[in-house]
Amino acid sequence: TSCLEITQSRPFSAQKLGVITGIFHVYQNYQSLLDYSERDALTGLFNRKTFDEQFARQLDNAQSMPTRTESMDHERDHRASTSDSGARHWLGVVDIDHFKQVNDRFGHLYGDEVLILVANILRSSFRAQDRIFRFGGEEFVVLLRATTLENARLVFNRFRTTVENHVFPQVGRITVSLGFVGTGTGAPVEILGQADQALYYAKENGRNRVCYYDDLIASGALAAKVSNEDVELF
Repeated sequence: TSCLEITQSRPFSAQKLGVITGIFHVYQNYQSLLDYSERDALTGLFNRKTFDEQFARQLDNAQSMPTRTESMDHERDHRASTSDSGARHWLGVVDIDHFKQVNDRFGHLYGDEVLILVANILRSSFRAQDRIFRFGGEEFVVLLRATTLENARLVFNRFRTTVENHVFPQVGRITVSLGFVGTGTGAPVEILGQADQALYYAKENGRNRVCYYDDLIASGALAAKVSNEDVELF
């Protein structure tokens, strides 16, 4: 929402008011065009295109930050390997469980209402500094800022519980599954793929749960990470 305040001691003439009103309408149209290109039409959340741009920019900024000393780098890397991957940003992929059944049973109108309400719960569950996106269908993505892994896990689980306890008109109760990962290292497509793997595991193993990618790797539930150097082409 934008606000423009213009003050002066004397009232504007009709001609000046007409010019100001015209400029304001042009600005409103420009803002509408920006919103249309950046946001999902149904939910009003940022869309996939905006995610790709913002996430790539965030990673570029994080990787270009100067370090103070090599010893501090080593200490930070050590903490990363033993605690929360050293990440202060976390990427979570959300999927509504059994959403196809909602559409099949109640119709797409109620399915759209579920998407809108889940989007509203996402807005209320995360802070203004976090970023929420709709990828299309029943999938959403959250870029969360949290200082520790446990804080991130707590926030994601709180959102999951809020959805679980919400009564959706006509549909009743639904649940969501969520996979997340730290964004400390890696290319955008790699990080998103890891979060997606964690989400897939959550959906294949009971749904209505939050899974952290590194936990699944450590427990052997998912195959070990593969770097670009380890890839073999046949």
